[in-house]
Amino acid sequence: MFKKKKKLYIAVAALLVVLTAGYALAFNARVQESVGWHAAQFLSWLRVKLDPPEAVEFTAEGLSAQSLEAPSVTHLAATTPQAADDSQESTSSAPTTTAAPLPNFVELEGITYFSQHNRWNYCGPANLAMALSYWGWEGTHDDVARVAKPYQKDKSVMPYELVDYVQTQTDLDALTRVGGDLSMLKRLIANGYPVIVEKGPYFRDITYRITWMGHYQLLSGYNDATSMFIAQDSYINADYEQPYADLVDEWRSFNYTYVVVFPKNERNDVLNLLGENADVDQNYHLALQKAAEEIYSESGLAQFFAWYNYGTNLVYLRDYNGAAKAYDQAFTLYNNLPEDNTLRPYRILWYETGPYYAYYFMGRYTDVINLATNNSIDMVRDDEPALEESYYWRGRAKVAVGDQSGAIEDFMMCLTYHPDFQPCVDELNALGIYPED
Repeated sequence: MFKKKKKLYIAVAALLVVLTAGYALAFNARVQESVGWHAAQFLSWLRVKLDPPEAVEFTAEGLSAQSLEAPSVTHLAATTPQAADDSQESTSSAPTTTAAPLPNFVELEGITYFSQHNRWNYCGPANLAMALSYWGWEGTHDDVARVAKPYQKDKSVMPYELVDYVQTQTDLDALTRVGGDLSMLKRLIANGYPVIVEKGPYFRDITYRITWMGHYQLLSGYNDATSMFIAQDSYINADYEQPYADLVDEWRSFNYTYVVVFPKNERNDVLNLLGENADVDQNYHLALQKAAEEIYSESGLAQFFAWYNYGTNLVYLRDYNGAAKAYDQAFTLYNNLPEDNTLRPYRILWYETGPYYAYYFMGRYTDVINLATNNSIDMVRDDEPALEESYYWRGRAKVAVGDQSGAIEDFMMCLTYHPDFQPCVDELNALGIYPED
């Protein structure tokens, strides 16, 4: 009898210990954070399984299910308007690219490596911090993120935000160009300038699927003998060997965009290295021609990106009619791609917002609203659609169709995900709302 009672007391005591420990752990901040993170991961995975984003097609009034006509790609904008917010980069005379032969091997040293892991969507801040460190800047990727990415789960940091950070928060300077090629990258590196490229690799995402996503990569050297760049890749590792051919395939999806950081007194040196790409308008004309050539030479996914790039370059040249037609072609090609998460770049509007410009300025407001909703905001599966640009453009389109209350809601959500985002502040002010008050 005594033994039975003893066992019962032991069992009750053990149960109390388990319950007490469980209760204590349940209210432990680290345990809550871990459980919450795993729960969020599971819910994201479940949402993707139930509603795969790669199955969503693009819809717009200009899209056609019929086979595409032969593209007319020789058109250039009739005028040459100034590219947006780039007045500092115009030149009074066209610099000439140096014809000096490049060495077969270059490796720049003195870069502090920053990993993007254990943080959300951190490749932008990490790569910019690495580029800045080469020039003696002593901050970290967290310093960059506090300004360029103030909301933790912001899905995209744009190239202009990186340049703006350099020009307003440091003693250095920076510029961005499009339509780059391997020789341009090597020329800059050989002359002592690491280069940040924006590209679209296929990585494993938070739901453990291999999918296309935007990524920055800092190139700090190259080796012609092995056809490899030396990359400080914040997602993979330091001194990562990036094959030339793979970079071209991944770089195409971002219009061959690159960012260069340099001391302010070396701007003319960098412009001289850029040659005919020093002038911003000329750079977009050259990138337009490059995209036109790829429309004919590529097929499938690569041709989709070529059409998309063609539209993006026309947007910057203010040919919105031509750009809208190009995006229509691109989205028609996209819809014909297999519904495969390892192929379809369904996140593209998170990073490249040219279609919003083109459709908005052509009065296609419903298309802007549909794209921002169905192909951007609703594409997010983690309940954090931190895409301030998509809310901004959807808000503008809602104003245009008379939905002022819906527009205000979008502009306020924009400021939730990017506090003090000036375009959204300006739109609210125009509606008589001053959120800073």
